[in-house]
Amino acid sequence: MKEFISKLLNGMSIGVVVALIPNALLGEILKLLIPHFPPLQHLLDITVFTMSLLPVLIGVMVGISFKLTPIQTASVGIASMVGSGVIIKTAEGVMTLNGIGIVLNIGITAALTVLFVQFLGDKLKAYAILLMPTLSILIPGMAGYLLLPYMQQSTGFLGQIVDQITTLQPVLMGAIIAMIFCIIILLPISTVGVATVIMLSGIGAGAANLGIVAAGVGLAITSYKANSLGTALAHVLGSPKIQMKNFLMKPKIAIPMLVTAAVLGALAGVLNIQGTPYSAGFGLSGLVGPLNYMNLAEGGWNARNVTVMLSTFLVLPILLNIGLIYVFSRKLKMIKPEDYKLNFD
Repeated sequence: MKEFISKLLNGMSIGVVVALIPNALLGEILKLLIPHFPPLQHLLDITVFTMSLLPVLIGVMVGISFKLTPIQTASVGIASMVGSGVIIKTAEGVMTLNGIGIVLNIGITAALTVLFVQFLGDKLKAYAILLMPTLSILIPGMAGYLLLPYMQQSTGFLGQIVDQITTLQPVLMGAIIAMIFCIIILLPISTVGVATVIMLSGIGAGAANLGIVAAGVGLAITSYKANSLGTALAHVLGSPKIQMKNFLMKPKIAIPMLVTAAVLGALAGVLNIQGTPYSAGFGLSGLVGPLNYMNLAEGGWNARNVTVMLSTFLVLPILLNIGLIYVFSRKLKMIKPEDYKLNFD
């Protein structure tokens, strides 16, 4: 069972990175350039569309992790799309793609489909190419689709908890929300989904964003020795969610980041760092968080706001994480670089 979960989470992590990184790297930059070169709008639209392909990419990556055949792998991909919640049918009957879906349900659907195609094995013989994709949609795909409303409710319930926390004193609220989002970004749950369900905004959104920054920066630093520089940077430029497997296997690896998140979240309350429901779930990806803070801050791009932005979104996350990683690795011996090893082969 442990090996099965490990392979599942590894495939999900890779799928998340592949689907989300193009928009994370290019999104905000393209928005700045489009007014001067309108054809770039198409490129921006493509990166957004790619994000909605997350369920298929997760399914395919999970299939590869389990070393399934090409037909089996493709079947996991399409079944994952069925159970994702990405596909929306409008009142006019038009099928559209909306968002990235419910990541937790995508993983469950992918797991069910892997078990299903493994059960079938080579029983279908020459008819596999005809029947396996169809049966995968009908059985595990539909099972995932039937589970979807319950998974959506769980996201909504988590959102309600966060919403209640926003009624607390700003500094305490900021610290708690930052820690919650630091954890959520490492789970098969969409931070953007939680933030948008309750329309998290203001200081709450700023704190949530800094919680994700704490996770991304900290994991990039502590995983550098175990991974390549590019993989380390993917935690910041892409998503810390690539450490989902390691976090679920060893939750203690996130302790330094959680402490950092608490400090940064409290500072969000002190310094009035704000955000929007959209920016709350992104951290440093595409510079969405810091740019939204600058756009919302009173006075705009003045010296004070730039200093606050650089300090809270870059300097302090680096310094706090370095200090805490040193304490928890060298002094307390609780974590080690190998805990953060990622295998994308």
